[in-house]
Amino acid sequence: MSSAAGQQQGANIQNSHPHHVIIIGAGPSGSIAGALLTNKGYRVTILERNLFPRFSIGESLLPQCMEFIKEAGMLEAVINAGFQYKDGASFVRGCKYTDFSFEDKFTAGIGTTFQVQRGAFDMLLAQEAERMGVEIRWQQEVLEADFSADKPKLTVRDASGELSTCEADFVLDASGFGRILPRLLDLESPSGFPIRQALFTHIEDRIDADARFDRNKIRITVHPDHEDVWFWLIPFSNGRSSLGVVARQEFFDALPADNKAALRQVVGQDPSLTELLGKAEFDSPVNTITGYSANVKNLYGKGYALLGNAGEFLDPVFSSGVTIAMKSASLAAAALDRQFNGEAVDWQSDYASPLQRGVDTFRVFVDAWYDGRFQDVIFHDKQRPEVKAMISSILAGYAWDENNPYVKNARSRLDTLAAFCRSDKE
Repeated sequence: MSSAAGQQQGANIQNSHPHHVIIIGAGPSGSIAGALLTNKGYRVTILERNLFPRFSIGESLLPQCMEFIKEAGMLEAVINAGFQYKDGASFVRGCKYTDFSFEDKFTAGIGTTFQVQRGAFDMLLAQEAERMGVEIRWQQEVLEADFSADKPKLTVRDASGELSTCEADFVLDASGFGRILPRLLDLESPSGFPIRQALFTHIEDRIDADARFDRNKIRITVHPDHEDVWFWLIPFSNGRSSLGVVARQEFFDALPADNKAALRQVVGQDPSLTELLGKAEFDSPVNTITGYSANVKNLYGKGYALLGNAGEFLDPVFSSGVTIAMKSASLAAAALDRQFNGEAVDWQSDYASPLQRGVDTFRVFVDAWYDGRFQDVIFHDKQRPEVKAMISSILAGYAWDENNPYVKNARSRLDTLAAFCRSDKE
C-alpha cells in the first residue's frame, strides 16, 4: 500500500469513532499507543513539545520491543530502516567476558532486535503513526491539565506562544522524562534508588574489524575498581557508537568539571575500553543526566494514564526503558478500547498491576547488578544452559513471562542462584 493510500485509510478509520484520545509525547510509547488506538478506530491526537528528529538516549532495544512494534503494524518499516542488528548482550569485568544470545532464551517470541540512533528511530515510529491516521501536532507544550469535568482539558502553547485548549475523552501521558502530568498533578514520588548520574555521547568509534568486539551486541563493562560503576557501548550501523558511564554522584565529583574531559578520563581507567576505543573520535557534545530514576503515586486516574518513563524509570543498565514504555502503551490501549466499548475496566488490575509485575522483575535484577550479586551470576565459570536461557529471556525484555521461574519468583530465585555462585567461588 502506498503512503498516500495508507494515510487515507488511516483518516477514514480515525473518523469512524466518536471517542477522542490525546497523547502527550510522540516518543516510542506515544507513537505505539497512537497507532494501536487509531487502528481500532479511535481519533487520536499527539501533542509533541519538540520537532523531530531530536537526540535521545535509550538506543539499545530489546527483542520484546519488536512484539509491540509488530502489534502496532510498524515491524516492516523498522526492519527495512537499516538499523544495527542486535542479537544479544556482552558483559566485561576485568579479564572476564560473558555474553547472552537472545535467540537462546527460555521464552518464545522474537529473539533479535536493533540498536538505533533514537532521533531516526523515534521519527520513523512517529511517521508510521501519522501514516496510519494519527494526528501529530508538533511544538505543542502542555501547560495545564484539568480533569475535574466530564472530559479532560489541556491548556497548550504552540511555537508562536499562542494558547489554546484541547479537550478529549481520555489522556495518555507519554512525555517520558518530561513527566508532564506527574508534575502538573503532583503525582511524583521518590524512586527508592540511590541518585546516580550518567555521562554519555556519540562517537566515531573506529574499532578495528579484528578487535574482540561483536557489533551485534551491546557491551556492558564494569569499572575495574568499582563494581557499581559501569559503561555502555552501543554500536550503530554507520561506524558510530553510543558511549556512556553510570555512577553515583560522589564518583563524578572526583572527575574534571568538563563533561568531555571527565568521560575521557573515566574511560581511560578501564584497560579493555582504552584499547578498544584507542582510535575513537569524540566528536559530539557529552551530555549528563542526574537523578533519572523516577516513580509516581499512581499510574492512572480519572481520565488519564501514564505511559513509560512518565510513570516510572528504573535504570539504564538492562536497556529496559523502551520495552516498559511500549508494554505500557499496549496495555493502556487495550484497556481503553474495552472501556470505550462499555466494558467495566479496573485500571489497577487491568493496567497498573500487570505493568508493575514486569517492572518489579527488572527492579530485582537492577538491585542485584549494583550490589554485585547478578555480576557474580553472569561471570560464574559454570553456567547451566537452562538457567542461562531463563536469564537471557529477562535480558531480552520478556519480564512478564511468568512461566519463567526467574520472573515468577524473581527475588528468591536470584538470591539462591547468587548465593550458590558465591559459595562455589570461595
